[in-house]
Amino acid sequence: MIRVLIADDQEMVRMGFRMILDAQDDIEVVADVADGVSAVARARELRPDVCLLDIRMPGLDGLEVTRQLAGPDVTDPLKVVVVTTFDLDEYVHTALRNGASGFLLKDAGPALLIEAVRAADRGDALVSPQITVRLLKHFDGSEGKVKRDVAPPSEPLTAREMDVVKAAARGLTNTEIGAELYLSLSTVKTHLASVQSKVGARNRVEIAAWAWRSGVVD
Repeated sequence: MIRVLIADDQEMVRMGFRMILDAQDDIEVVADVADGVSAVARARELRPDVCLLDIRMPGLDGLEVTRQLAGPDVTDPLKVVVVTTFDLDEYVHTALRNGASGFLLKDAGPALLIEAVRAADRGDALVSPQITVRLLKHFDGSEGKVKRDVAPPSEPLTAREMDVVKAAARGLTNTEIGAELYLSLSTVKTHLASVQSKVGARNRVEIAAWAWRSGVVD
């Protein structure tokens, strides 16, 4: 079972998410809370597989909760999916930089909510289709933004690792990458783990960001 914590200051939203997720055979909601402080405390206590966090909450907002649960300084990070009505670029970038495994809009629908939870649990990342293109443009320096200098990998990527990186940067899941490149799921994961080490990324979102920033994909 995928154990999920829901944090949102609106009771109706929490109830709706709980009903959708609890109806799945492989998902169990273990807690729902109304503020950020409770979210951090309950998440650290229960160690759920996935945390669904709203951005605007009393106490601590979802971005700070994400940093405390999944940020770069966290020894044993949890998997976080940010779910919000606000798709401001600043929120998206901050959430992903703070370690979020996905970013969804609340109007994305039940199917995407369920898939985002499953994707986060298996180590994939899911970002709402509405914001994916904008996000990638930001990473590659488009829309008038200055492209950042990107540190080279600690050692060169192999040709196969580069194929996997390009597929991940296009938003493919591990399963889809395996099917496209004729690789087993375990081999895809091995390549991604190697790439993470070489480019200094913490997750596949940061691998995709590195690919766009460094010009591996355009």
